[in-house]
Amino acid sequence: MLTIKAIPAFSDNYIWCLADTSTRKALVVDPGEAGPVVSYLRDRQYQLDTILITHHHPDHTGGVEQLSRQFSPRVTGPAGSPFKGLTSEVHPGGMVVWEDINFLVLGVPGHTLDHIAFYSEQRVNGRPILFCGDTLFVCGCGRLFEGTPAQMKASLAALRELPDETAVYCAHEYTLANLRFARHWLPEDSNLKAYEEQCQALRNDGKATVPSVLGDEKRLNPFMRWDDPAVRKAANDYASQHGLALDNDDDVFAAVRHGKDHF
Repeated sequence: MLTIKAIPAFSDNYIWCLADTSTRKALVVDPGEAGPVVSYLRDRQYQLDTILITHHHPDHTGGVEQLSRQFSPRVTGPAGSPFKGLTSEVHPGGMVVWEDINFLVLGVPGHTLDHIAFYSEQRVNGRPILFCGDTLFVCGCGRLFEGTPAQMKASLAALRELPDETAVYCAHEYTLANLRFARHWLPEDSNLKAYEEQCQALRNDGKATVPSVLGDEKRLNPFMRWDDPAVRKAANDYASQHGLALDNDDDVFAAVRHGKDHF
């Protein structure tokens, strides 16, 4: 039986652990620190044999060295990454196989230039799975530290092509902050209001809002709705106020990102 569980790290990171409870083998995604992972594996008597890395930022890679010393796992991540702790490099369009799961590697630059995501149509917990790092968040997306708005929009467009039922395993609990901005951007969106209340209730109970479901992101997340008339209208108003160009979908996305960055 396969399970996916979040290992909380730092103040708001999630390190995802995909485990086979019959073989006791485990895979972790983006271990920014080793301690929580070691404790989680020890408590469940799992053996770590694979680490997946989505991008080079230290809060996603900082635990790799210790985990590699302790478990000698395969460490797979983006080819040409500034992170040098990989044992195998993958390119967009490639495949990563773990147990009976085949992951398609997706190139999703924007947050960083080396950013990749891992998608499998094989179901775990009843859904196809997407490990997307910091590209897509619940009702948000990653800041553009290295890429351009056009690159990030193209990356999200690629994720938007995946099935609606896909579970989105992002790497941070940023949901309520993202929803505050989304509600500010689209104050009349009743679906966003209801979703914010749902997520607030989860957090009040000490529960994670992640994973989300990709169909909900397509419907609610303003960063995935650059062709939605309501988002376009808000972007046009914002661009007019801030002297931004608004000639195409890339500009709409850029306006939303600018708005979030200055919210």
